[in-house]
This record gives sequence, structure tokens and C-alpha cells, in this order.
Amino acid sequence: MNATTGSIGNLSNLSTIGNVGTTDRPNPTPSSSRAPSEPHALGVWGERFARDWLEQRGWSFLDANWQTRYGELDLVMLDPARTLVFVEVKTRRTTRYGTPQEAVTAHKRLALRRAGAQWLLDPDHRIRHAGVRFDVVALTVTAPSPIVTHLSGAF
Repeated sequence: MNATTGSIGNLSNLSTIGNVGTTDRPNPTPSSSRAPSEPHALGVWGERFARDWLEQRGWSFLDANWQTRYGELDLVMLDPARTLVFVEVKTRRTTRYGTPQEAVTAHKRLALRRAGAQWLLDPDHRIRHAGVRFDVVALTVTAPSPIVTHLSGAF
């Protein structure tokens, strides 16, 4: 996993890594006004917040909630360096049961890699890019705005 400057490897033991990567407490945006209380709605809200947050940093949106037999790709984005990035978004209200990024298990990472390969093989997804990466955007919902942890190159 690449933080702003360093490299850590994979997400196999996130409990010992802590908040590595870019952590930010952004100003609320129109889509972030108030997080819903129902779990599914919270996830949808988190994905929209993450998309807006990345777009504010110069990223381009390509796809969302793309379904395969291996699972769903939350976001497919193109970063400013033209790297194609599959973004897994995890949103939590509390860290009582661990940080949001700890929910990206080895099984989930394997499924996301397979789903990413399927997305790339789809003829409708031919786009010029400089490489491919898997990131995790972890949101911990707190007042007045969520804490955003962006793990670039997470796996």
C-alpha cells in the first residue's frame, strides 16, 4: 500500500497498520450534509461522498456499482496521473468493531481483483490509462464531517 511517500505491502494485517495513507477531515459538500442511519443507505451515501471527495482532487469518474459474478466494484476512477483506479469504499459510524478498512479482507481483495479484471475485459471499458491500482477509501462518520482515510495502492 502506498501512502503519500512510503510503501507498506498488503492489507493482511491492518490492525497493526492504523491510519496509513491520506487522512482528511473535509468541509461538508452538498452530498455529505447528513449521513443516513440505515446501513445500506449509509453505504450508498459513503460511496457518493467518496466519489465527490476524489473528484474534488482532480479524479475523473468512470463507473460505479459495477456488478460481476465476483461481486461489485464500488467506484472506477481515473486519477490525475491517468491511472485507472478501482476504489473500494467502506463507511462506518464507529470503530467499535475495527476501522472501516479492516473490513477489506483477503477474500474481499481477491474478489475485487477478479471483478477488476472483468471490468477491464469488457469492450465498453477501453480507455487510455497509465496503469491499474486498487485503493480503499475508508469513511468514519463523525460530526461535523466524516474522517476520510485514502489508502492508495492498498492491494
